Amino acid sequence: MQATPLTQREQKARYESNKLAKRLRSGVGAAIGDFNMIEAGDKIMVCLSGGKDSYALLDILLALREKAPVNFELIAFNLDQKQPGFPEHVLPEYLAKLGVRFHIEQADTYSIVKRVIPEGKTTCGLCSRLRRGIIYRVAAELGCTKIALGHHRDDILQTLFLNMFYGGKLKGMPPKLVSDDGRHIVIRPLAYCHEDDLVAYAQLKQFPIIPCNLCGSQPNLQRQVIKEMLQQWEKKFPGRLESLFRAIQNVAPSHLADRQLFDFANLRSQDVPYADGDLLFDEEARQDTVMARRLATDEM
Repeated sequence: MQATPLTQREQKARYESNKLAKRLRSGVGAAIGDFNMIEAGDKIMVCLSGGKDSYALLDILLALREKAPVNFELIAFNLDQKQPGFPEHVLPEYLAKLGVRFHIEQADTYSIVKRVIPEGKTTCGLCSRLRRGIIYRVAAELGCTKIALGHHRDDILQTLFLNMFYGGKLKGMPPKLVSDDGRHIVIRPLAYCHEDDLVAYAQLKQFPIIPCNLCGSQPNLQRQVIKEMLQQWEKKFPGRLESLFRAIQNVAPSHLADRQLFDFANLRSQDVPYADGDLLFDEEARQDTVMARRLATDEM
């Protein structure tokens, strides 16, 4: 039986969908390559929260694994924190349908957080620490060599500004890191992916989203405040977030003020230019410097 031809609108929708998937897979592939996130023989624990980002992460890694030049294993992991109303059946059914090996860990961190954190206070900090400890333990028990988290570009930028505004640190969320105890490698393959794309991808794929009832409805979360600020910047000045993300990949330690990062105390003048000297300023400043030197030479 001959298939019914697609309408022009359907053709456009399919084209946009394919372009979106290709863009996300390209971004993940680039991040994996740039930071050497995945190596031959890796057993990767992909942490699933039930949110759009972690669903997309697993979906994209499964697609990339089919064409990857190296062999690696994926194990989907979810921590059931015993939040009231949490639909325990959703993830197991979804993962079984995909044919993906998975592990569900049950731990009542919800009760601990509600008991320790006063009503009205932010629960994210304690919840995150408890969850991280369980993830590391289970990763070791499963023999996983890498732990993959679903943080994307916007999460990384939000963390940068959270640390600057509230912690007094120029510190972000790196695409790859070693855990505090030195035993685990944590990777963020979505580091180059935009949240808007992930929202669209989740709608396209119709992932069975599970909301976080513990903290999702908390008002005035610091991260939400930062997120809204960055969204307003991007709306008013398109491309600003991309510029900010490039900035954290292009750091000039000699032009900050961290005495442990750069040896300011022993900095001395010399007859030849420093590799990290004033020429690290932006292009406009470099041009002004060249012009000023030419004028000074001409006047002499």
